[in-house]
Amino acid sequence: MRQTILSLILAGAAFAEVHSLTLKQAVDTALKENPDIVLARLEEQKARAAIDIARDPFVPKVYAGSGAAKVWGYPSSIEGAAPSIVQTRTDMALFNRPKSYELARVRELARGAAFGTQSKSDEVAYQVASQYVDVQQLARSAASLQLEIRSLEQASAAVQLRIQEGRELAIESKRVAVDLARARQRTEALQEDLDYARAALAVALGYPAGDRVETAEEEARTLDVPESEAAARALALENNKDLRKLQSQLQAKGLEVKEYGAGRLPTIDLVAQYALFAKSQYQDFFNHVQRNNAEVGAAITVPLLTGTAGKALRAQALTDIEELRTQMNQMRSRIELETQRSYQEMQKAASAREVARLDLDYTREQVSVLLAQLEEGRATQQKVDEARLNEQEKWIAYYDAQRTLEKARLDILRATGTLTAALR
Repeated sequence: MRQTILSLILAGAAFAEVHSLTLKQAVDTALKENPDIVLARLEEQKARAAIDIARDPFVPKVYAGSGAAKVWGYPSSIEGAAPSIVQTRTDMALFNRPKSYELARVRELARGAAFGTQSKSDEVAYQVASQYVDVQQLARSAASLQLEIRSLEQASAAVQLRIQEGRELAIESKRVAVDLARARQRTEALQEDLDYARAALAVALGYPAGDRVETAEEEARTLDVPESEAAARALALENNKDLRKLQSQLQAKGLEVKEYGAGRLPTIDLVAQYALFAKSQYQDFFNHVQRNNAEVGAAITVPLLTGTAGKALRAQALTDIEELRTQMNQMRSRIELETQRSYQEMQKAASAREVARLDLDYTREQVSVLLAQLEEGRATQQKVDEARLNEQEKWIAYYDAQRTLEKARLDILRATGTLTAALR
């Protein structure tokens, strides 16, 4: 059974594909292939198609037809028009304020749907960039742990040699063995996390779950963030797509109120008709029969009693407007607060990264000093090995601090609505 399961896993891995992408390539791929963005675009297409549906009453429509029937007595048709060989008619709205407001409302909703797509694109770009940074930093940490394992293996061999020479206690070999086992366990756990992160990034880019994405080397990219917290809050309020979508919905609701309020206004429709008569059907009743008959004009309809639905729907739309205004005020406050918090977190991450860098520089200098002392016979190999292990730990801590700072910058750019442009 174990062999069968292992064979299936290896067979699945054989069909998996590894994609090596830069951050820009990953973001570009996600904006094209990510399932959430695809669904958002489909919703936007439906919203645009609704515009053509709402515009339909103002587009002329032409109908033509013919038929045959046996007539007894005075010529007439079931539909009320005179019987004809061929009949053509057309109609369209010339003046219909409710339908005009409905068309304007649907156009505004389509604009709001576009903001929804942009918001989803920004969210996906942030997720992909954040996952990309995770993969990048996990890979660097894994490389540092591999170096640490090599150093521990060398230290273990040196300890065994000193024990054999009687210059070291036997218990030191156990200490090194524990450190080596701990480093290997950390490496295995980190490799599992790295594999999962690569798979999650592949899924976010629209690839199958069995695929993996690896980060490709590229020139260092500096993500420019606003110079001050106030500037960040101003940009966030100006560019937030969810807030602009709410504003669009508010305008659409205003048009809906006007639509219901215009229900008592008259409507004017263009009407036109042509009919070709057969003389044989009319010559027994009329002295003169004109075969070609046409008429064109306007049909005016004046609502007299419209019922209570229009008034109630208008009241509901006004209530919706108040709800939207409350949501907008609440969202503005939340945007300002979250942007302020994100900016402060970025500043703290920058400070932590600087401390980690200084600590790393100090540790590297310690290693250099100990190596020089080792050549002079004033330091032991054990101290050098311990210093090198400590250096690898400082590298891992620096990578973690770097990842935290980069993700904090990504968060600020997402909040200010400039993330997608910065990454592309």
